[in-house]
Amino acid sequence: MQIHFKVIGVLLIMLAFVHVIFPRYFNWKMELKNLSLINRQMMTVHTFFVALVVFLMGLLCLSSSAELVETPLGKTISLGFAIFWSLRLFIQFFGYSGELWRGKPFETFVHIVFTGLWSYLSTVFWLNYLG
Repeated sequence: MQIHFKVIGVLLIMLAFVHVIFPRYFNWKMELKNLSLINRQMMTVHTFFVALVVFLMGLLCLSSSAELVETPLGKTISLGFAIFWSLRLFIQFFGYSGELWRGKPFETFVHIVFTGLWSYLSTVFWLNYLG
Protein backbone atom coordinates (compact mmCIF):
# COMPACT_ATOMS: atom_id res chain seq x y z
CA MET A 1 0.00 0.00 0.00
CA GLN A 2 2.88 2.37 0.72
CA ILE A 3 3.95 2.32 -2.93
CA HIS A 4 0.47 3.56 -3.88
CA PHE A 5 0.85 6.45 -1.45
CA LYS A 6 4.23 7.33 -2.99
CA VAL A 7 2.73 7.24 -6.50
CA ILE A 8 -0.23 9.33 -5.33
CA GLY A 9 2.17 11.79 -3.73
CA VAL A 10 4.00 12.34 -7.00
CA LEU A 11 0.75 12.57 -8.98
CA LEU A 12 -0.79 15.11 -6.61
CA ILE A 13 2.33 17.28 -6.58
CA MET A 14 2.32 17.25 -10.39
CA LEU A 15 -1.41 18.10 -10.39
CA ALA A 16 -0.77 21.02 -8.04
CA PHE A 17 1.79 22.48 -10.43
CA VAL A 18 -0.59 22.08 -13.38
CA HIS A 19 -2.77 24.72 -11.72
CA VAL A 20 -0.11 27.31 -12.62
CA ILE A 21 -1.17 27.16 -16.28
CA PHE A 22 -4.91 27.53 -15.64
CA PRO A 23 -5.17 31.32 -16.03
CA ARG A 24 -3.39 31.26 -19.38
CA TYR A 25 -4.85 28.00 -20.72
CA PHE A 26 -8.42 28.97 -19.85
CA ASN A 27 -7.83 32.57 -21.01
CA TRP A 28 -8.97 34.03 -17.70
CA LYS A 29 -7.82 37.53 -18.64
CA MET A 30 -10.50 37.66 -21.34
CA GLU A 31 -13.02 35.18 -19.93
CA LEU A 32 -13.24 36.81 -16.51
CA LYS A 33 -13.09 40.40 -17.73
CA ASN A 34 -16.82 40.99 -17.20
CA LEU A 35 -16.79 39.71 -13.63
CA SER A 36 -16.53 42.02 -10.66
CA LEU A 37 -13.09 42.50 -9.12
CA ILE A 38 -13.97 40.29 -6.14
CA ASN A 39 -15.10 37.41 -8.38
CA ARG A 40 -11.99 37.66 -10.58
CA GLN A 41 -9.73 37.68 -7.55
CA MET A 42 -11.63 34.81 -5.91
CA MET A 43 -10.92 32.65 -8.98
CA THR A 44 -7.21 33.35 -8.64
CA VAL A 45 -7.03 33.04 -4.87
CA HIS A 46 -9.16 29.88 -4.70
CA THR A 47 -7.18 28.26 -7.49
CA PHE A 48 -3.98 28.98 -5.57
CA PHE A 49 -5.37 27.45 -2.38
CA VAL A 50 -6.77 24.39 -4.17
CA ALA A 51 -3.33 23.87 -5.69
CA LEU A 52 -1.70 24.35 -2.28
CA VAL A 53 -3.99 21.78 -0.62
CA VAL A 54 -3.39 19.29 -3.44
CA PHE A 55 0.37 19.90 -3.14
CA LEU A 56 0.30 19.38 0.64
CA MET A 57 -1.77 16.19 0.25
CA GLY A 58 0.83 14.94 -2.20
CA LEU A 59 3.70 15.92 0.09
CA LEU A 60 2.05 14.12 3.01
CA CYS A 61 1.52 10.96 0.94
CA LEU A 62 5.08 11.06 -0.35
CA SER A 63 6.80 11.82 2.94
CA SER A 64 4.61 9.91 5.41
CA SER A 65 3.31 6.86 3.56
CA ALA A 66 4.26 4.49 6.39
CA GLU A 67 2.42 6.57 8.97
CA LEU A 68 -0.66 6.87 6.74
CA VAL A 69 -0.78 3.10 6.28
CA GLU A 70 0.18 1.93 9.76
CA THR A 71 -1.28 4.34 12.32
CA PRO A 72 -4.83 5.11 13.47
CA LEU A 73 -4.29 8.79 12.64
CA GLY A 74 -3.11 7.78 9.17
CA LYS A 75 -6.28 5.73 8.69
CA THR A 76 -8.39 8.72 9.78
CA ILE A 77 -6.55 10.99 7.35
CA SER A 78 -7.15 8.38 4.65
CA LEU A 79 -10.87 8.47 5.43
CA GLY A 80 -10.88 12.24 4.93
CA PHE A 81 -8.95 11.92 1.66
CA ALA A 82 -11.24 9.08 0.52
CA ILE A 83 -14.32 11.25 1.07
CA PHE A 84 -12.66 14.26 -0.61
CA TRP A 85 -11.59 12.36 -3.75
CA SER A 86 -14.81 10.36 -3.95
CA LEU A 87 -16.74 13.62 -3.97
CA ARG A 88 -14.39 14.93 -6.66
CA LEU A 89 -15.12 11.79 -8.72
CA PHE A 90 -18.87 12.38 -8.29
CA ILE A 91 -18.45 16.00 -9.43
CA GLN A 92 -16.59 14.78 -12.52
CA PHE A 93 -19.92 13.37 -13.75
CA PHE A 94 -22.55 15.54 -12.10
CA GLY A 95 -20.86 18.91 -11.61
CA TYR A 96 -19.64 19.41 -15.18
CA SER A 97 -21.77 19.21 -18.30
CA GLY A 98 -20.94 16.47 -20.78
CA GLU A 99 -21.06 19.19 -23.43
CA LEU A 100 -17.63 20.26 -22.23
CA TRP A 101 -16.00 17.04 -23.43
CA ARG A 102 -18.32 14.89 -25.59
CA GLY A 103 -17.27 14.81 -29.22
CA LYS A 104 -14.01 16.63 -28.48
CA PRO A 105 -11.02 14.26 -28.64
CA PHE A 106 -8.64 16.14 -26.33
CA GLU A 107 -11.32 17.05 -23.77
CA THR A 108 -12.66 13.47 -23.81
CA PHE A 109 -9.14 12.17 -23.20
CA VAL A 110 -8.68 14.58 -20.27
CA HIS A 111 -12.11 13.58 -18.87
CA ILE A 112 -11.15 9.89 -19.01
CA VAL A 113 -7.70 10.47 -17.50
CA PHE A 114 -9.08 12.47 -14.59
CA THR A 115 -11.94 10.01 -14.05
CA GLY A 116 -9.27 7.32 -13.75
CA LEU A 117 -7.16 9.47 -11.42
CA TRP A 118 -10.06 10.33 -9.10
CA SER A 119 -11.09 6.65 -9.10
CA TYR A 120 -7.55 5.54 -8.24
CA LEU A 121 -7.19 8.08 -5.44
CA SER A 122 -10.59 7.24 -3.98
CA THR A 123 -9.96 3.50 -4.12
CA VAL A 124 -6.52 3.62 -2.50
CA PHE A 125 -7.66 5.87 0.33
CA TRP A 126 -10.82 3.81 0.97
CA LEU A 127 -8.86 0.56 0.93
CA ASN A 128 -6.30 1.98 3.34
CA TYR A 129 -9.00 3.21 5.69
CA LEU A 130 -11.00 -0.02 5.55
CA GLY A 131 -7.99 -2.33 5.52
